Amino acid sequence: MNLYLIKNARIVNEGTILHGDVLVENGIIQQIGSNIFKEGIPLLDAKDKFLIPGLIDDQVHFREPGLTHKANIATESRAAVSGGITTFIEQPNTIPQATTQKLLQEKFDIAEKSSYVNYSFMFGGTNDNLEELLKTNPKNVAGIKLFLGSSTGNMLVDNPEVLENIFSSTKLIISVHCEDEATIKANTLHYKSIYGDDIPVELHPVIRSDKACYLSSSKAIELAKKTGARLHIFHLSTAKEMALFRNDIPLEKKQITAEVCVHHLWFSEEDYKDKGTLIKWNPAVKKATDRAALWEALLDDRLDVIATDHAPHTLEEKQQPYTKAPSGGPLVQHALLALVEKVKEGVWTMEKLVEKACHNPAKIFQIEKRGFIREGYFADLVLLDDKKTQTVSRDTILYKCGWSPFEGTTFSSTVTHTFVNGVLIYDNGVFNNTIKGKRITFNREL
Repeated sequence: MNLYLIKNARIVNEGTILHGDVLVENGIIQQIGSNIFKEGIPLLDAKDKFLIPGLIDDQVHFREPGLTHKANIATESRAAVSGGITTFIEQPNTIPQATTQKLLQEKFDIAEKSSYVNYSFMFGGTNDNLEELLKTNPKNVAGIKLFLGSSTGNMLVDNPEVLENIFSSTKLIISVHCEDEATIKANTLHYKSIYGDDIPVELHPVIRSDKACYLSSSKAIELAKKTGARLHIFHLSTAKEMALFRNDIPLEKKQITAEVCVHHLWFSEEDYKDKGTLIKWNPAVKKATDRAALWEALLDDRLDVIATDHAPHTLEEKQQPYTKAPSGGPLVQHALLALVEKVKEGVWTMEKLVEKACHNPAKIFQIEKRGFIREGYFADLVLLDDKKTQTVSRDTILYKCGWSPFEGTTFSSTVTHTFVNGVLIYDNGVFNNTIKGKRITFNREL
């Protein structure tokens, strides 16, 4: 079924909440208004639920190919659609890494057959693949990803000359992970000399410190200003870094944009005591004062978008000693609910949430006809019941890894329906397993 009339919704879009209806036909939003009537169309009574654009998550790690014991595109996109995420951009550090056009295309081929939601992938830059990087098509690939802090294999780009060549040579958006490798190595060696492999996880934000983050992000920004590159900095985590970003110009005119992740907005160093390595991320979850500064910058528009950095590992892997436990955790299923909880607490509004999680990713990456509830746009839509509570438990978790850092948390809202390209993919716990998402395209100059 690709024909629906959604009635009686609180439509959250472009800074307003409109009580009304949305007509969906052939995958497209055909009409938005009040008291829409069209004979013979299936009606879905929203009963005053929020209707929002599907979230666009600009940073996930779905682990396929090569790491599918942790996750794969099918399992994680299924979890994402249940959480109201209708588009993802996946990162290149799989096995093999997506550092050639052939390997990148192979990931698109997998998603075409298995993704429940819309998708794109980033091409991975290395110290020696500039020629291949420059073949990336700006119309159908999200952008370039560079790791300026430690990563697996050859994906740590630490040659200053190479970095400047990449920044000078491409007009594609360059997304970066910024942590200073030398600082982290020195800190790790220091604490390993004291504790061995069993370093207390509470020292993670000391090892991967605010200094390590600031050194790297400030250098990346300096290089972007020097070369004119279009820079997007992933998962900011420190108060100190917030001084690097601007809010005095419109988003569309920014050459340097910034992302914050759900876990850095939710957790703080106080949570290591209970959660341990389950909340070990890179960059690290830091002080409550850092978290407060991130919220302040998000609200005043120095930070532009919210993502999950969804990066699942098995419980067995995460429960190893500190130096062996990998960083990252699964978030796509409950990210929206966590953000809505902050609406309930009065931290921000539904309108601002939709701006940062739906509208702005579409603007930053210049995604064609997604991220808004507009006539003529793809019908990627989410119905959210803000009066229906749920508690995250092991038996409701959809990730292949089978756990969540939110386990035991009770959220006061629930995603009830998710439409992808006008098709009802998720309906109160029931999935449409036959319809797949689409490769997103970008409104950019060739």
